[in-house]
Amino acid sequence: MFGRRVYPTVILFLLPVFVLYTLIFIVPVIQTAYMSFFSWNGIKSVPLEFVGWSNYADMFSKPEFYRSLKNVGVFILASFVLILPIGFTLALIITSKMRGRRFFKVAYFMPAILPLTSVGLMWQFLLKGDGGFVNKILELMGLGVLQQDWLGQPAIAIYVVVVVNAWIYVGLNMIIFASGIVSISDEIYEAASLDGAVGWRKILYITVPLMRETFKIFSVLAVTQSLRVFGQIFVMTGGGPNGATDVPTTMLYNESFKYNNFGMGNSIGTFIIVTGFILTVLLNKLMSSKESR
Repeated sequence: MFGRRVYPTVILFLLPVFVLYTLIFIVPVIQTAYMSFFSWNGIKSVPLEFVGWSNYADMFSKPEFYRSLKNVGVFILASFVLILPIGFTLALIITSKMRGRRFFKVAYFMPAILPLTSVGLMWQFLLKGDGGFVNKILELMGLGVLQQDWLGQPAIAIYVVVVVNAWIYVGLNMIIFASGIVSISDEIYEAASLDGAVGWRKILYITVPLMRETFKIFSVLAVTQSLRVFGQIFVMTGGGPNGATDVPTTMLYNESFKYNNFGMGNSIGTFIIVTGFILTVLLNKLMSSKESR
């Protein structure tokens, strides 16, 4: 319609975005990958020492690294077991015609807009083993035997942090699911009602199948956010007790800023970026192949 005369204008508008994207994302990624092949303690006057793949060999030889990957697996699993069903149910509630749905929408979404540092500190006080609110409630309910140092026991600390993480992000995913639900035409529901589909059958046979793209977005976000989860763990446990809640990002922070081993920190950062990219491509391909069947 416009011919080739429009190309210079399109390039002119896209160029600033391309330059900005390259400067704030592509260049740091390349720099991180480059620095992962050097040993450096972070002091500017100290020269870089080329060590090849040594940082990666050290990273894969650490048992703590595999434990951090296992913890990421727990976060991913919780995304599908906790956040998906709860977020989808809440989305059905706030998109229904029930009274007070606007209040519920704001109330459920509130944790997602609070600063992670504040949320982490709040839950740290609530879950304190000595005089924490959760333990006080259990005592009042006559369940004192269940009182624990929730964040101080290696066996349960990661699961407690995962539940808090679900509490934070369920509201955000509720909004994502709600956007998928409201995009479905009312005419489809009316036609389904005429065919006898009512109640949960509408959800099972109309809502869920027509929200494939929304579930795809959720899956990609669940995996990538689990890989880069950091703030809530750093504030609540700092990766402890004894490394039980460590994830790759907390290991990256500790190696870089606690032990001044920036080469190892960059190798962990590169691993996170590459793994996130590969998993995103695989998820998209897997879900696209299912849709084409």
